[in-house]
Amino acid sequence: MAEPFKNPRIYPLAWFALAVIAILCLNRWLPIATLLPPPYHWIGLVLTVPSLAIVLHSGAAFLKAKTGLLPFSEATKLVTCGFYRYTRNPMYLGMTGFLAGFAVILGSVSSFVPVILFAWIIDRHFIRNEEAFLLDTFGKDYREYMRRVRRWI
Repeated sequence: MAEPFKNPRIYPLAWFALAVIAILCLNRWLPIATLLPPPYHWIGLVLTVPSLAIVLHSGAAFLKAKTGLLPFSEATKLVTCGFYRYTRNPMYLGMTGFLAGFAVILGSVSSFVPVILFAWIIDRHFIRNEEAFLLDTFGKDYREYMRRVRRWI
């Protein structure tokens, strides 16, 4: 069994909260242009609602499997059901989708900067390290899962 990675200083949920705050601030104090004017900006709900459902459903799959939910916590089972059949990172994908939908709802193009930064931070600082951790932990099974299922979508 692999040694657990050092706990990150800032977890993905905190990065998510920081991104929400940054989106609000940029929309309020540095709006560049309006993407969709009211009432069309509510189309962002098409992203936020399903994205939130993906995050919650995927988190529930970890709880049901009784394996670690936090990044780099003890992984006792490889979860490949539900949304994990289509993406190796449905929770991160859902968070990113929610942020994108929220940016659409607020309407400012500048609101998308934190969405892009969030996805980059999660990909570089969590997903790639988690993949190495899961390869160490599950070996051939995780390698096969990586072959079948894409990282994002």
